[in-house]
Amino acid sequence: MMDRRRFLVATGLAVTPLAALLSACGSKGNWPEGMAEIKWDRDTCVRCNMVISDRRFAAEMRGGPKNTVFKFDDIGCAVFWMRDKLANYPWMSEADTRLWVADATSSGNEVRWLDAKQAQYFSKTSPMGYNQAALALPQAGSAGFAEMSQHVLAKGK
Repeated sequence: MMDRRRFLVATGLAVTPLAALLSACGSKGNWPEGMAEIKWDRDTCVRCNMVISDRRFAAEMRGGPKNTVFKFDDIGCAVFWMRDKLANYPWMSEADTRLWVADATSSGNEVRWLDAKQAQYFSKTSPMGYNQAALALPQAGSAGFAEMSQHVLAKGK
């Protein structure tokens, strides 16, 4: 007959691998490969230091020799930050640097992430007032990344 202590040890040894396996199967969210998770309402924008809350406008950059990650609450912050910090991070202009932006038509907690340089942008009130939101496909009045960037930089802030 097994005493209580041996039973608990045996149960713990049997359950631990199962728990590890199940936790590995858990959903991490809808993050593209290579993208670091944004902790909503906790992570802050690298440029303006505002908390990243509105999922429809968030952006993230990853690249360089150390796979450095920068998070933004608004694509406009990303545009200005890239212009202002290019000398510090010359890898930003390299082709393998990744820049993601949230699809503004995402609903609820499930954000669809787009390649920011391939996305289309349209005018929509945004957290920092740059008023640009991303779409996967072109629509009437939408603009590409370069045109949107010029518009944001011309507006200033």
